[in-house]
Amino acid sequence: MSGLHLSALSLSHFRSHRAARLEPDARPVAIFGPNGAGKTNILEAVSLFSPGRGLRRAAAGDMARRPDAPGWKVGGILHAPDRSHELEIRSEGGAPRQVAIDGKPAAQVALGRIARVLWLIPSMDRLWIEGAEGRRRFLDRMTLSFHPGHAEATLTYEKAMRERNRLLREEVRDAHWYTALEAQMGRAGAEIQANRRSALARLAAAARDAETAFPAAELDLAAADGPAPHSEPELAGALSESRFRDMAAGRTLVGPHRADLHAAYAAKGLPARDCSTGEQKALLVSLILANARALAQDFGAPPIVLLDEVAAHLDADRRAALYDEVCALGAQAWMTATGPELFAELGDRAQHLHVTETNGESRIEEVDP
Repeated sequence: MSGLHLSALSLSHFRSHRAARLEPDARPVAIFGPNGAGKTNILEAVSLFSPGRGLRRAAAGDMARRPDAPGWKVGGILHAPDRSHELEIRSEGGAPRQVAIDGKPAAQVALGRIARVLWLIPSMDRLWIEGAEGRRRFLDRMTLSFHPGHAEATLTYEKAMRERNRLLREEVRDAHWYTALEAQMGRAGAEIQANRRSALARLAAAARDAETAFPAAELDLAAADGPAPHSEPELAGALSESRFRDMAAGRTLVGPHRADLHAAYAAKGLPARDCSTGEQKALLVSLILANARALAQDFGAPPIVLLDEVAAHLDADRRAALYDEVCALGAQAWMTATGPELFAELGDRAQHLHVTETNGESRIEEVDP
């Protein structure tokens, strides 16, 4: 299987990196250094080679190195199963990001057709015990990896919903103003629901067929209140019926934006929210690995995987098991940790980078394991 990987990554005035160029091979990349040195900034740069706002969900203006530059640029050479691509993401003066693929301007959603990037970051460690919004975002990132068109469906749905919510807040009662918007939400919402269910099925199959040291998660998609409408006419009809209730609330109360992802530790039958911190982390790792295995079958290559501070809450045995699984999968995983000892089990199976910070500027040095 031909791997999906970056063979070059360049950063210009991006976060703490004034200028940097890395030339990785297809192996995992183990990045270590003290907190605040700029390790996560490297992973964030890689995450921009996928649709969406990146692993920090930051605005373009927040990524520029301060105070010496009003803009920034991230470039890379991406090797996909069929061909290689030259990628460039830039922003000037806080303007929205501009994407170029092989020297030609492109929409951000186009990145999803040539690359697959997954990530697990420390803020996700509380996924199972916080609000539903974060779980929906997590599910939609996984769904997007299987269905690149999911981003367009989501944008279409959210744009129509914002306009409908405006009408609700202004207490517009003329049905003609709502009909077209609700039809649009019905079409896009039904696609979102179908994509999500398809992704959950693919994850379940990948987890079921795998031998792994990480616990399998049973996943279920539930509505905030009552059964969720799935088909286009069902959803459009539910929106129509809910207008007066929605008007009282000033927002739309039915639809895929109200869904929640429920997870349980399969072997124990225990809801993820009731598991220990270590078990919750292991369940997240299990889902990322299942996602990667399923994508390797669908896409023809495992995705690029970003694992920020991955050693946190994992004991030595599970840490070694994670590295073994990543290497067996053949994924180019970009991983961070505070010290080289946390990557000792990888040895020369990975490229090792030491990141330091001096006077607010990050420096990167390749070192022997």
